[in-house]
Amino acid sequence: MEGALVARDQVGIQDFVLLDSITSETAFLDNLKKRFNENLIYTYIGTLLVSVNPYKELGIYTKKQMENYMGVNFFELPPHIYALADNAYHTMLTEMNNHFILISGESGAGKTEASKRILQFYAVSCPSTSLLDRARDRMLVSNPVLEAFGNAKTLKNDNSSRFGKYMDIQFNREGEAVGGHILSYLLEKSRVVYQNHGERNFHIFYQLVEGGEEETLRLLGLERNCQHYCYLVQGEGGTLNTVNYKNDWKTMQKALFVLGFSEKETEVRIRPVTLKKVNPIFHSIAEVERYLTAGPGCNKSSIPIVMQYLFGIIGSILHLGNVQFEADSKGYAHPASKAELRWVSKLLGVHVQVLQEALTFKKIEAKTEEVLSPFSVDHAIYARDALTKALYDRTFTWLVNKINESLENKDSTKKTVIGLLDIYGFEVFYVNSEVKNGTLPMQLFIQLTLKSEQEEYEAEDIEWEPVQFFNNRIICDLVEQRHSGIISILDEECMRPGEATDLTFLERLEERLGNHPHFVTHRLADQKTRKTMDRGDFRLLHYAGEVTYCVVGFIDKNNDLLYRNIKDVMHQAKNSIVKHCFPPTEADSKKRPETVATQFKSSLMGLTKILTAKEPWYVRCLKSNEDKQPGRFDHVLVRHQVKYLGLMEHLRVRRAGFAYRRRYEVFLHRYKPLCPATWPHWRGVPADGVERILKHLGYSEDEYKMGRTKIFIRHPRTLFAIEDAYEICKHELAAKIQAKYKGYKVKGEYRKKKEAATKIETCWRGVQARKEREKRAWAVKASEMLRKLHMRLMVRKYVRGITAAQKTQLQLKGLTSELFKGKKDSYPQSVSRPFVDTRLSEQDINMRVLQMIRHERIKYSIPVVKYDRNGFKPRPRQLILTQTAAYLVEEAKMKQRIEYRSLKGVSVSNLSDGILILHVMPDSAKKKGDLVLQCDHLFEAVTKLCVVANKRNIVKVVQGSIKFDIQPGKEGFVDFGSGQEAMAYKAKNGHLMVVSASLWCGCCRC
Repeated sequence: MEGALVARDQVGIQDFVLLDSITSETAFLDNLKKRFNENLIYTYIGTLLVSVNPYKELGIYTKKQMENYMGVNFFELPPHIYALADNAYHTMLTEMNNHFILISGESGAGKTEASKRILQFYAVSCPSTSLLDRARDRMLVSNPVLEAFGNAKTLKNDNSSRFGKYMDIQFNREGEAVGGHILSYLLEKSRVVYQNHGERNFHIFYQLVEGGEEETLRLLGLERNCQHYCYLVQGEGGTLNTVNYKNDWKTMQKALFVLGFSEKETEVRIRPVTLKKVNPIFHSIAEVERYLTAGPGCNKSSIPIVMQYLFGIIGSILHLGNVQFEADSKGYAHPASKAELRWVSKLLGVHVQVLQEALTFKKIEAKTEEVLSPFSVDHAIYARDALTKALYDRTFTWLVNKINESLENKDSTKKTVIGLLDIYGFEVFYVNSEVKNGTLPMQLFIQLTLKSEQEEYEAEDIEWEPVQFFNNRIICDLVEQRHSGIISILDEECMRPGEATDLTFLERLEERLGNHPHFVTHRLADQKTRKTMDRGDFRLLHYAGEVTYCVVGFIDKNNDLLYRNIKDVMHQAKNSIVKHCFPPTEADSKKRPETVATQFKSSLMGLTKILTAKEPWYVRCLKSNEDKQPGRFDHVLVRHQVKYLGLMEHLRVRRAGFAYRRRYEVFLHRYKPLCPATWPHWRGVPADGVERILKHLGYSEDEYKMGRTKIFIRHPRTLFAIEDAYEICKHELAAKIQAKYKGYKVKGEYRKKKEAATKIETCWRGVQARKEREKRAWAVKASEMLRKLHMRLMVRKYVRGITAAQKTQLQLKGLTSELFKGKKDSYPQSVSRPFVDTRLSEQDINMRVLQMIRHERIKYSIPVVKYDRNGFKPRPRQLILTQTAAYLVEEAKMKQRIEYRSLKGVSVSNLSDGILILHVMPDSAKKKGDLVLQCDHLFEAVTKLCVVANKRNIVKVVQGSIKFDIQPGKEGFVDFGSGQEAMAYKAKNGHLMVVSASLWCGCCRC
């Protein structure tokens, strides 16, 4: 409303609440037209949005426009459907309750477009992740699918919704759109078999015939000519320049893929047609487009199985319409040709003879036997059309349920919802053959709007002033009241014994409702009224005018019977969708099916229950003219819509004595500059601050009321005066702000200059210091040269004083470093321990052994523990290294001689143990394998071995486990680990397990 106050003198008034004359329809319409002529199609009545269809693109639905309205106060920007959607969204998040947006108006007024715009806004404005994008895509693409199957061309709209749709968008606590649910009701299934002159069947039939691929049409037995199908030519709807069925077919197919119709169908395995079975799964529109534009392996004729069943049903309906009947000599019906019947049989998956029997005979159950009663031609045509309507209606219900499965969010956490209800009021045709749902929007609006207004006044402790309006409850009761309403009388007439006709139904209405002030028939009317009615008409006096209904067809349409034997046949179908739509429990049930009127009443009652549990928002859509011409505003037509949509009543309810109401915090935040006591900050209670402002401006107490949380202002002129004062005050404040800003800017420039001068001084001092340092650089260089000379002198002195033994020790230690540094845990502790020439003297070695190796010079010897290759029993041994070989000695016995040329390698672990394994080439004579030894001085022994054998690259440090040869062809393993105590034992897996003690325990003596 704040935006409306600023713009009130530019193009009309943005909020009708600010109209001075709230009872003048002329002023209301003049304001609408003034804004319409400037392409301003949206106007508020409080929080209700009025939208006038311009029948042209205005460029007001761009992404930039969406961003402008995100998170903005409802009345801050000009009226827009994005503002309403954003305010509903943020109110839901703040209050954590459920809301719905009721979109109503005539066919062609733009309800479907408004619903799309709201969905698109939530898709862009809500937080986004890959998972949320998937849910968003599925909600968006559900529209083209539902439009294809549920929309059709009517006299007033090329894309009219022929079903009611209520969609819940589910949000989590963070405001992310995580799922949805669609509720459909009252599909106009009679349109499948009959269309009024100038109208068309549902879009899906034309999309399939005109846009379907050649291979698809061939496999469905269809031709690319709508004139060849009886169900598509009855209305003579002509061509549509506003619709491209080929593009719509592609869009609808992509939507089915995204919605999960490509996922595997498991109910029935047998397929009705021979298209290639594929079941890809897609998560986005981009993936679908890549699939449809891929190579031959993924061509467009490769239709997933579920879509095959679905298109098969659509094709079967077209073939059913071409099934004609002839009478035989007895007057019984039989198909004129079986060609079309065979296609129906193939596509539905039922035997052609069984299908023919169901369409030409009625099964009568007489106690224990069944009798087939043949149909006349008229009865056969009725049965055919009844089957067609049931097929399409139940397939549509299945389709909606399938979409709901795709949109379902299985997370059990609490969610809030925003519902979108696309419903129309009613239209005055020359002939009405159905009681429309025009009573619901007005009555629901009255209940919810008055309720919310009264609750607000009571909550704010403001006296409520009653509003005079036409209470449509009397019309609702006339149509829906139990036992005495039109629907109840119609059901009674359909179910009573004897022959019930449309005229007997009219007679019952006259008997039961003849004295009702809002009901009249040709017989009950006065002479003047009779001239405007036929004998089969009755008229209801709605709040929006008189609406006449013709009773012709009421009984048949209300019964809408489908014979039980046809249901049996459909349940046996191999098309899984058809089988699912005709459950066996229905065929077995003896209960009479609900009439159409009862279904209609139940649907509206359920819908009303859903809506009354949520907070309402309203969008009222108006047609600017009947001919869909851009820029043309038809006063008479718009006046009629304003009347039956109850916009004047809504305006009077919203005003109810006070044109403006705002929370104290919002009012104070906007108008606090008007009073010195509240500017720039008010520290007290907001209500006291608002009262100080109003008293400062000189307003009396009868011009406003102080509620508990809101200020109520009675007249628009008072509010305009406050706004004018605010506009003047803004200019004065702007001058003060400019002066403050200029002072701030000058101070900032001074501060910058001072900082720059300080930096320059710092840099200059640095330059001077560096110059001084350069002058003294010779002293630094001299010091560095002296340090190097001293180091060289110390090294030379050390080298000259070293002995041959120390040199050998250093060389050995260097080799040890190359082999083990950084590889074995115990290496650092071994560095400080010097190596010795040998660990055994000649007295320690048996004389017999010395005699055996007397020709070889002993280079090194050390006591070791040798582990048996089988069983790993430890045995003490001596390891003697000579010039040519290594000997393993047990006292006087020479256990094994290993020539250095046959030594393949030495393996040790990376832990602190003393195990080493000598890998040798197999001895073909003795068949001895590798040696597993434990040595207390491992680093010394391995280094000596590498030097004596002249093999420095044979040592391998292994982590975890070492494999060795027990004997040729048989392998053994040594596993290594760490523990508190060093030990070696045979493990259960047959390996030698060596446990190394932690280094801090001091067990390693390497």
